[in-house]
Amino acid sequence: MYLLGEQSALADAMINRLQHLPAQWLEGLLSCGPAIELEATDDLAAQLPDDQVFLLAEGVINGFIGSRALFYWQEGDLIGLQQRDAWADCRLRSDGPLRLLPYRRSDVFQHLFADARRAEQFLEYLLGQMALLAHAVAELKPREFRSTNGFKRVEAGETLIHQGDPADHVFVIIDGHAEAFVDGHKVGEVPKDEIFGAMALFTGEPRNATVVTREPCTVMLIPGDQFLSMTSSNPKIAHSLIESMARRIGQMNQQIARLTADKG
Repeated sequence: MYLLGEQSALADAMINRLQHLPAQWLEGLLSCGPAIELEATDDLAAQLPDDQVFLLAEGVINGFIGSRALFYWQEGDLIGLQQRDAWADCRLRSDGPLRLLPYRRSDVFQHLFADARRAEQFLEYLLGQMALLAHAVAELKPREFRSTNGFKRVEAGETLIHQGDPADHVFVIIDGHAEAFVDGHKVGEVPKDEIFGAMALFTGEPRNATVVTREPCTVMLIPGDQFLSMTSSNPKIAHSLIESMARRIGQMNQQIARLTADKG
C-alpha cells in the first residue's frame, strides 16, 4: 500500500524494494485455488473472502477514503493483510482488469513464521509500509514541524546511534553497511536489511552500542512507540526479532572474547 502522488527518490527506491518481498515469502507455498481474474470493480473487498490474502499478479488497485483516492497497490503487492473491520473506511477499486493469486490467510502466516528469514522479511515489509506513510506525512508538513520519521540518507562515518543515549527509534539499513562499537571497540557488523536499535526499546535501557556507517547508507527510521505497538499485537513478530537479536548478541560476545584474549 503506497500513497498516490509524486514520491521522493528514496521513497521510490523503497517501494520497488518492498514489492519484491511478498513473492519471496510465498515461495514454496501453494495457492489455495486458481487465479482470480476480475474486470474493473468499484468494491474489490466485497468480492474477496476474508480468510484469504492475494498476491496481485496483474493490475493496479486504488484505495479510496470517501471519494478521494489516496493509496495504491500494484503488481507484486499482497492484498488482504488489512482486515475488513480495521479497513472499513477504505474502499478498494480498480479501473482495469486484475489477476489475483489466492492463499489461505492462516497458511500464509504459518509459512512466514516457520522460517526466521521469512519472518524478518515480513517485519521489514510492515516497517517499510509504516516508514513510507511517515515519510509522506513528514514531506507534507512545513519543514519546522517535520519529524525524523521515514528515510534518511547519511554519508560514511556518520553515527546513527550513540551508546548510552535513550532509545526512541528502530532503524533498518536499506542500502549500505555500518559497524557496531562498544566502549570504542568494534563488536560487530550491521549489514543491509539489518534491523537494529530494538533491544533498548524492549528493555527500556539506554543504547548499549554505538553504530557508525562504514559507507554511504540509506536508513529507515521507525518511531519506537509504533514499533512496540506492532510487536505487542503480534507476538510471533516479536519472537522472531528476539531470536535475531540473540544471534547478534552471540556474535558480539564472541568478538568481545577475542578482544579480551588479545589483550591477555
